[in-house]
Formats: sequence, structure tokens, C-alpha cells
Amino acid sequence: MTDHNPTAAILIIGDEILSGRTRDANMYHLAGELTRVGIDLKEARVVSDDRDAIVEAVQTLSSKYTHVFTSGGIGPTHDDITADCIAAAFGRTIDVRDDARALLNAHYEARGVEFNEARMRMARIPEGATLIENPVSIAPGFSVENVHVMAGVPSVFVAMVAGLLPTLTGGKPLLSQTYRIDRPESAVAEPLGMLAAKYPALSMGSYPFNRDGAFGTNIVIRGQDGAMVDAAILELATIFPANEQA
Repeated sequence: MTDHNPTAAILIIGDEILSGRTRDANMYHLAGELTRVGIDLKEARVVSDDRDAIVEAVQTLSSKYTHVFTSGGIGPTHDDITADCIAAAFGRTIDVRDDARALLNAHYEARGVEFNEARMRMARIPEGATLIENPVSIAPGFSVENVHVMAGVPSVFVAMVAGLLPTLTGGKPLLSQTYRIDRPESAVAEPLGMLAAKYPALSMGSYPFNRDGAFGTNIVIRGQDGAMVDAAILELATIFPANEQA
């Protein structure tokens, strides 16, 4: 479907996600932003706050994709172990870094808040990492090789992604159009399959719905070639004209 775009995975870290206490919003946001800049999100994983699970996932995903984005586990509490796990995954040391400490110290000092040992944990950065700016709460994320480590708090994650993406090389953005057909998916499946075979460079998805007791299907056609997407949508509209769908 895409022509040699960079690829990506997101690793969501946290017991609170797996237990259902917290609903993840970061994968949804990242997927949209990556699509916009031409980086293809290929995989998403969720792991618990377990050192071995995080290290294994980071190593596996890092070896498969151009970029890996992580979400969660870089706060001040004892179960925020992501930074240590990233260091372990790449065989690097980790310690309090002067520039990260200075950022945090100035932030808390300006607010009259003690910069204690717990908050100091957020200045622990793996050797050789590049900091990712955090304009919301100051505590930085960081990049090690092709892994970009960011906070789990959605407002902070969004801000970090906004700062990070312009530094990455993207590809051709994925374009998308949707066509509504007021017929059940079973009536759409065969013609859609034939259309998909005619346009192998495009991705075609069917998404059934039921509104007021009536069944229908939204067809989403995606691709990098806008003219080709337009042509496929026009053919779909010819097969299922809007005034003959009921």
C-alpha cells in the first residue's frame, strides 16, 4: 500500500492500561500524526510494568521497525521503570543527567516546590540519549537509537509528539476517502473485493453500521496516490449510486 515509507510501532507501558483503570488515548493520537507525515504505524503492543517484558518488547520492535514510540513509565514513582528498561535493552548506563536535572530544578524552584529524590528520578536518562522537550510539565522524554520514550499522560504525550515529529524523516502521507453505502456488508463484499483486486496499491476497508434499524456500510479507501483514490471512489459510486442504495 505504501512505497517504502518509514515504519513504526508503539509500545504502551503500564499496569493501569491492562487492568482497565485507564483508557489509552495515545495510540489513537500517534496513528493520526504518523499518517499525516508518511510514517506507517505497523504494530501496537501493551505491556505491564515488568522489566523483562519491556526490555524484550523494545528489543524486538526496535529490530523490526524504523521507529518505536513508547508511552508511559517515566514518572517519579517506584513503578516508573521505562528509562531503566530502555538502558538495559541497549546495554547503556543510566544516571541523573545535568541538563535534565537543571530543567527540573528550575521548574520546581519557580513554583516553590521541593525538588526531592522522587522528582530527581525523572532526570535519569540513558547514556547517549537525546532529550525530547516537554513544554507541559518539563520532565523530558528521550530518544535512544530508534526508540522514542514519552510520557503516558495524554497532554504531555501530545506535546512531545508535536516536538519530536519534525525531527524525523517521513514519507508520502496516506490519503483517505469514505463512501457510505446504505446496504448491509454482505451485499457490498463481492463488488468491493473485485474493486480491491483492480487497485492493489490501495487499501479498502468495509465498516458496517446499524442506524434506526437499517444496515449500512462505510467503505474507506486509502492510498498515497490521490488520483487513484479518487478513481476508485468514483467506480464505487458507479456500482452503488447514492440514489439507488436504499
